[in-house]
Amino acid sequence: MRIALIIMFFINLFFGAIVVQECVFAGQKNRLAIISPHWEGIRREFSEAFGRWHKRQYLEDVEIEWLDLGGTSDDLRFIEAEFNRSPDGIGVDIFWGGGFDPYLKLSTEGVLLSYRMPDELLSKIPSECLGMPIYDSEFRWYGTAMAGFGIVYNKPVLRLMGLYEPKTWSDLANPRLTGWVSSADPRESGSIHVMYELILQIYGWEKGFETITRICANTKAFATSAGHVINSVASGDTAYGLAIDFYAWAKMAEVGKDNLGYVLPEEETVISLDPIAILKGAPNLGLAKRFVQFVMSEEGQKLWMLPIGSKDGPKKFYLNRMSILPALYDDPDIIVPVNPFSRGTAQRATTFRFDSDKAAKRWGLINDLIGVSLIDNHKMLVNAWRAIQKGGMKEEAVKNLVNAPLSEAEAMEYASRWDDYTFRNNVHADWVVFTQGKYAGAAKISGVYGVGFVRAFLTAVRYFSPVCTVAFFLFLFTRKMLYIAKGQG
Repeated sequence: MRIALIIMFFINLFFGAIVVQECVFAGQKNRLAIISPHWEGIRREFSEAFGRWHKRQYLEDVEIEWLDLGGTSDDLRFIEAEFNRSPDGIGVDIFWGGGFDPYLKLSTEGVLLSYRMPDELLSKIPSECLGMPIYDSEFRWYGTAMAGFGIVYNKPVLRLMGLYEPKTWSDLANPRLTGWVSSADPRESGSIHVMYELILQIYGWEKGFETITRICANTKAFATSAGHVINSVASGDTAYGLAIDFYAWAKMAEVGKDNLGYVLPEEETVISLDPIAILKGAPNLGLAKRFVQFVMSEEGQKLWMLPIGSKDGPKKFYLNRMSILPALYDDPDIIVPVNPFSRGTAQRATTFRFDSDKAAKRWGLINDLIGVSLIDNHKMLVNAWRAIQKGGMKEEAVKNLVNAPLSEAEAMEYASRWDDYTFRNNVHADWVVFTQGKYAGAAKISGVYGVGFVRAFLTAVRYFSPVCTVAFFLFLFTRKMLYIAKGQG
């Protein structure tokens, strides 16, 4: 009897383990891991909509785990580092958002899984828009939405300060705008990175770096995300900001077009993609394919362009993105003001061809170049820029300020070695020495001396004046008491 009970115990234990294992795998089967820099609104709307769709189609609930390391550049570094450590898979199913360039880079590194969607979905998607491919020819990524890059501005502040509405990127380089521009660190924001890369390609390497340097010299502070830039401009803390279109449109809907304006610089912008890709070794491949299908379907694409409360629109958040499905622009309820497939938009589109391959290859280098030269040494840059203005904008001083630490050919050569930590750190050190030297030199050439001393003196007065005031009154009081003690009061 005892032996029989023991046998039954182990049989129950065995089958119990199988049941537990099946439950665990069932839980894993319906759990999707997505790494994405997308903001909360996109994550929540697509999570809930996909959950409803999946329940209807497959009678199963699904859970999505969103992973974000802080921004596009951080997410990209994480993916690359994890695949270097574990080449067959990193336990994440999907990478979504962050702009076009990272997907080109990851494609060349072989970490994106090729997945061809069913023809019934693929046939509705154009192969390109304004010269930009909407999906990869090898189906390693799909563009889920489109975006333009431009300048947001505060209309009341412009009127109050007698400033102008911007038309081009170079308008933000005017010394009149010192302290009135808002931007973000491209090492944290993928959209800001694209705008700096765009300027480099539009104006050429030398003129582009000069324009970026002057814009950064006019920048009051660098935020950690593109969304913070919009808030700075909307609050009136700054007058201008580098902004991706959907952030600007959302804020304009909130505060009104009388208060906030937005411009896509004519002949100086591109319509870019925000892709999605399945990562190699995805642990929940079937579910990952279903999610991609949903995002690219009409039901998923309507979330971008319809208002809250509409039948097929988002429930809590306006998303304000341009869809990749031309047919959806015929819906009179859409709130996105630009149709990238229209003839008018095509006529306004820039005539130059954005080199995505070049941009992808030098992604990390451009981030570090701007970060080390213009952001980490921002105080020195601004002080030199103000000294140059006080000195009458001498050409030699300006030229010294905006000089790039390397040529474009050198940048492309360095980019091929940028994964070498020792090499990269040595270049960073050289850039710091070069940058600080040229800022000091530019200030000296300007002929304005004593700027540092005056600033230090004024700071001292500001902080020590209360102490001095108290000391002065103590002196008077003590002097009066001495007079009284001597009978002279």
